Amino acid sequence: MSGFQKLLDIDRRWIFLAIAIAVVVPFFKPLGLPVVVTEPVRNLYEAVDELQPNSQPLLLASDYAPSTSPELEPMSLAILRHCMSRDVNVAVMTLHPAGFGLAQRAIGQVAAEYEAVYGEDYVFLGFQPGVSAPILGLGVAITNIFPEDAYGTPLSDIPMMEGIRNYDDIPLVITLAGWSAAEAWVYYAYQPYGQRVGAGVTAVMATDYYPYLDTGQLVGLLGGMRGAAEYEVLVEREGKGVLGMDSQSVIHLFIIVLIILGNVAYFMTRKSRRLAAQGKE
Repeated sequence: MSGFQKLLDIDRRWIFLAIAIAVVVPFFKPLGLPVVVTEPVRNLYEAVDELQPNSQPLLLASDYAPSTSPELEPMSLAILRHCMSRDVNVAVMTLHPAGFGLAQRAIGQVAAEYEAVYGEDYVFLGFQPGVSAPILGLGVAITNIFPEDAYGTPLSDIPMMEGIRNYDDIPLVITLAGWSAAEAWVYYAYQPYGQRVGAGVTAVMATDYYPYLDTGQLVGLLGGMRGAAEYEVLVEREGKGVLGMDSQSVIHLFIIVLIILGNVAYFMTRKSRRLAAQGKE
């Protein structure tokens, strides 16, 4: 049996093992591969960077579930770190029933890192069911949708929310979603109220949102883990996004090599069989 035939007949379990190793190793030994920042990510970063410290809050809608958190949670952490490093107030909410705990975990982690004070630097509004109704309702009065925060404290008793009535007092909304929530924020916040909206979505969804960028309906966009990694580079705080891109880049390169080797082995084996058949004639 030729070496090429042996390559074609290799037990696929060895390939699975090699792929697993290629995925895991970069998490323990980061490669530091360069991450080039794209314009949509930079635009969103600059929109956040323009916000005034200790003033009107950014509204972060953590509209994602555990199934998409590997791509979207690094975005949430990076955006929260950007805000808290500049003393930009943040109000966090979710329209996804599974997003409550994820949003709470992310903001709790970053708040501890920056010793942020609840009620003064950030607020967790919690979960609100529905999509169009709560987004539209926030444009009328935030207290109509969230009369109290996630822990039962009336918004009127929270210092950070004093004077914050509706979208007129919110300079920017960012939605992080693995479903159509990002479109809903464009339809029901940007269109009727002119609210500035930025978005972070999974990689497979990202191309669907470029038309919204081109028309100015989104101020910026983070697409998948790559988008999270780019934002981490901008805030100079590398996290799971950059680590994930190391792993993703290695596995993509490994798969390309396997495809090339497989094709070379196939064509060389076919050529050898053809020559062998001609020899018998």
